[in-house]
Amino acid sequence: MAGEGAPRRAGRREQPAQLEDVAQLHVKNRPLFILGVMSASLLQVLDTTIANVAIPHMQSALGATPDTISWVLTSYIIASAVAMPITGWLADRIGSRNLFLWSVAGFIVFSMLCGMAQNLQEMVVFRALQGVTGAFIAPLSQSVLLDTTRPSRQPQIIALWGLGVMIGPILGPILGGWLTENWTWRWVFYVNLPVGIASLAILMAQLPSRAVRRRRFDLFGFAMIAVALSALQLLLDRGNHVGWFDSTEIWIYLGCTIAAAWVMIIHLVTAKEPLFPRALFADVNFVVSLLFMVVVGAVMFATMALLPPMLQQLFAYDVIDTGMVLMPRGIGVLVSMQVSGLLMRKGVDARWIVAVGFAVGAWSLNWMAGWSLEVDYYNIVISGLVQGLGIGLVFIPLNASAFATLPPHLRTDGSSLLNLTRSVGSSIGISVVMTLLARNIQTSHSELASHVTPGLTGMMDLSALDRFPAYGDAALAVIDAEVTRQAAMIAYVNDFYAMMWLSLASIPLVLLMRRNAIHGRR
Repeated sequence: MAGEGAPRRAGRREQPAQLEDVAQLHVKNRPLFILGVMSASLLQVLDTTIANVAIPHMQSALGATPDTISWVLTSYIIASAVAMPITGWLADRIGSRNLFLWSVAGFIVFSMLCGMAQNLQEMVVFRALQGVTGAFIAPLSQSVLLDTTRPSRQPQIIALWGLGVMIGPILGPILGGWLTENWTWRWVFYVNLPVGIASLAILMAQLPSRAVRRRRFDLFGFAMIAVALSALQLLLDRGNHVGWFDSTEIWIYLGCTIAAAWVMIIHLVTAKEPLFPRALFADVNFVVSLLFMVVVGAVMFATMALLPPMLQQLFAYDVIDTGMVLMPRGIGVLVSMQVSGLLMRKGVDARWIVAVGFAVGAWSLNWMAGWSLEVDYYNIVISGLVQGLGIGLVFIPLNASAFATLPPHLRTDGSSLLNLTRSVGSSIGISVVMTLLARNIQTSHSELASHVTPGLTGMMDLSALDRFPAYGDAALAVIDAEVTRQAAMIAYVNDFYAMMWLSLASIPLVLLMRRNAIHGRR
């Protein structure tokens, strides 16, 4: 009898381990479901950059000024950042399925209205509403893919989702430029309709939902987060226009950001039911992943903000050529995401993968910092491919590690926080590198101009040009343009160096991560 009972008890002990590797939710047609989720996610990420290249055309069509037209971009970013923190609460309150469907439907409708806008006021309002509805898509798409995937396959599904997040910013300017040149700027928004409608139809047929949970809304916590994020984004957006801390306006934004953030932290620690469950911040790997996401957002999006204008203004690439040169970066991301997923399945420590990814990214930035105005196509393509490899090695282990030990009911809140920190990091990174770029161009131009002499220019006497005003002005304009090009190249190189050091400085953070947390739930 004892001999018979032992196997049964052993079997009962093994049963939970077998059931653990099971998806939380079931879908009927998994490939079709993944296609619908990824289409919606890609559309939302595309819209963060696709409108950038159409801004000059919008300005003339809507009768806006250079300062006011920037609100077309700013309104979307601020609205999206403010709305994203309530994703978890809304998903629990009305159901994740309902929220996802309404988000995609709203995004389609407001995309159409943006394309139909007749003045700047309408465009800003519709872009803000587009940002609100789109804010929920990224965290919901990530959490629902995790919910419908068994734990042992989650690194692969994160790799697939991450591919859309990484490819979107690369494809955005290319697609936006092509549509604007061949059609009209309004198609930058209309292009969302056919893909969005197809995605919505798939989701209506396939999307499952978690159970609805009653959860009190933390209005005060949300208000503090909204004030902090709005003030921070206004600070970053307006800084270059008003001279940063020489302006009272920027000091007001900074004060509002610090005060609201401080109150928000105190409220998060002391409130009975805060907007974000405190259990999220008790997970060490999740918190470390948040810190890393700020760096990933800053480095990746800042690089993508620098390269298109550099290639087009200094190297005379058109929009299509720029896209072709930047495309290998996406190929590198695709390859390394698959490699990182394979390495994690083989049991390789995720900390080493992340560290190597940041080191590879830093190497690519060091390579880019060695560029000059004579750099060839090959160097631009290969350095981009290498940077893509580094980003892919970082992104998948970080996301997998962040969710490895989180309970399923915290995934939506966790995903919204991860996406929010990546968005904030990108805003900070872009603002910083653009400010450094503008200031370094001025400084370098002044230094280079001081070395322009008659012997250097091949002219006997620059003052002799006064006798021939027309030719003199043209000659001086040519010299000044070349000095400006050289100064701009120096400024871009300095930005690449700054991002390289940021990447290297982030590597020691891996020591805070727990070893192989990704495999802890298998």
